[in-house]
Amino acid sequence: MIETILIEGFIYGIMVLGLFISYRTLNFCDMTVDGAFPMGGCILAACLTHGLAPSVGIFMAFFGGCVAGLCTTLIYTKLKVPDLLAGILMMTMLYSINLRIMSNRANISFLRIPTTFSRIISFTETKFPDIPSETGILIFLIIFILIFKLLLDLFFHTDLGLTMGALGSNQQMVISQGVNPQIVRGIGVCVGDGLAALSGAFASMYNGFADVGSGTGIIVSGLASLMIGEFIIRSNKITWITLRVLIGSIIYRALMLLARRYGHYIHLTANDLKLITGILIIICLVIAKLKTKKGGKNA
Repeated sequence: MIETILIEGFIYGIMVLGLFISYRTLNFCDMTVDGAFPMGGCILAACLTHGLAPSVGIFMAFFGGCVAGLCTTLIYTKLKVPDLLAGILMMTMLYSINLRIMSNRANISFLRIPTTFSRIISFTETKFPDIPSETGILIFLIIFILIFKLLLDLFFHTDLGLTMGALGSNQQMVISQGVNPQIVRGIGVCVGDGLAALSGAFASMYNGFADVGSGTGIIVSGLASLMIGEFIIRSNKITWITLRVLIGSIIYRALMLLARRYGHYIHLTANDLKLITGILIIICLVIAKLKTKKGGKNA
């Protein structure tokens, strides 16, 4: 149970890191995530069914997500469409694109197709038969997340990363420094959607199939993870900020797993998970607002 929570927390934590870049850093309402997440799984499925290596499929999934983010940015900047509407339009179009990627099939199973995770499980069962097979996947994800988090932390200490952080809170200051905000925003949104697609590819490998509908409501769960992490760790240092994103994702997945496993005692079913997520976000927003008012009175 704990291994499942950690694995799902790390996999979906990659998507939440992408949301952090677009929503928190750039203050950009990017609804493309709902389409980019399943797009990662669809691209991976297309690559695997055509005989390409899983590593190539994972890279192509990330690249495809970046292209989706670029399209959203172009709709926003060049066509002057509001960010929320641009994301919704791209999300809607991606549903048809994802079907095309998977040759008009809504679902592709990886049961007889070797993936990175299936190979890790086979290796673990062969070399270490005494430990659970999913332990190998967990170790792989821990190493991957640690390396990726380190690179992300280093990026936000560069000039581009600092400019990206300033763009969301003070765009005029960025413009006064002679920086084109459209380019910086475009890079951030591309990376954010690329991470969502990468997360979708990993999720598809873990679930054993790719589905065009797997991204429905994923942005809501991502925002819930973000808010949970912000309540637990309050810091302006990027190292702690990226850490709390991952912690929030793990806690959210733990809550959802507990709701699925023990929810029947209070007459909750899997169909109620979206309702629980929505209520959780509302509670987080209300508490944050109350704390802001309390802080203002104390000041």
